Amino acid sequence: MESCVALKAEPRRDAILRAVYAHDNGWLEEDQSPRRNPETGDIIDFVSAPLSVRHAVWPRAIMRLGKDAWTAALIAQHAITVYDRFRPNREWSSFFAGMEAERDARQEISGRSLGDLVADYKYVRLGDLISLTFCTGWTDEQRFGAQTIRLSGAHVIASPDLFGGMTIPIAIRAQEVRAQRFESDATLAATLRAANTIVLHGEVSGADTH
Repeated sequence: MESCVALKAEPRRDAILRAVYAHDNGWLEEDQSPRRNPETGDIIDFVSAPLSVRHAVWPRAIMRLGKDAWTAALIAQHAITVYDRFRPNREWSSFFAGMEAERDARQEISGRSLGDLVADYKYVRLGDLISLTFCTGWTDEQRFGAQTIRLSGAHVIASPDLFGGMTIPIAIRAQEVRAQRFESDATLAATLRAANTIVLHGEVSGADTH
């Protein structure tokens, strides 16, 4: 997202990029101690994590931003956006109330409007979708506003072009584990300790270059 052409002209570019970088920092504790689903034996991920985990991640992420009010407000807006489909569910009511209160409080500190926040937030969401598409191998086209994100091999295509014709190399470090069901959290932990570390390479651009 540092190479996003439109973002270079944004007056709050630095805060936006901090939000792109830090928006998932509330997951650090979960990533450091992965758990298995006791019913299936599969590794619990960000989609299948219990509600108690998903509800705790975002207040933690916001608090880690300290006095960086605008970045914290962007992360709160991210939490509200990505879980919006759950808004009708009663068990999510307190989550949305809490996130909106956190967002509004930090927005008020910043002295800027909700319109400014929504305008800045699009860059956070697009960075998130590019990353998720690459890391998860999603084949379905992802949409946000007028933007579409899709995967072609290891190449993420953002259309309309965000990068002024540039092709940006991307990479993620990962642990290589055979697909399996784990008997216990201890077995999962031991498997991860013994796993090979690999680096997955790809690229992102506004057009399919292959």
